[in-house]
Amino acid sequence: MTQALDTIFAALADPTRRAILAMLLEDDMAVTDVAEPFEMSLAAISKHLGVLTAAGLISQEKRGRVKWCKLEPDMLREASVWMQGFGQMDAIDLDAFESFLAQELNT
Repeated sequence: MTQALDTIFAALADPTRRAILAMLLEDDMAVTDVAEPFEMSLAAISKHLGVLTAAGLISQEKRGRVKWCKLEPDMLREASVWMQGFGQMDAIDLDAFESFLAQELNT
């Protein structure tokens, strides 16, 4: 699971890939339609799609002559479940922590 999470978060680290995922929330899209709003080559978009596919976040399927992309929400769900575990922790008061450290270091 750790390797899968590493791959997912690496894929999500890029703003172009996050934008592609947001676009695919609406519906399946042809690769050329995915590429349209971005100012980069189709080859560059294809590399981004490859990263998303390798992470399991999307699938790609050829329908006739057109390659289609589909969001695969299960992997996002796994990452979300992992992150929700951190929501159980209380927020840290950084000012109080800084004061504590200053007192400890001065004694």
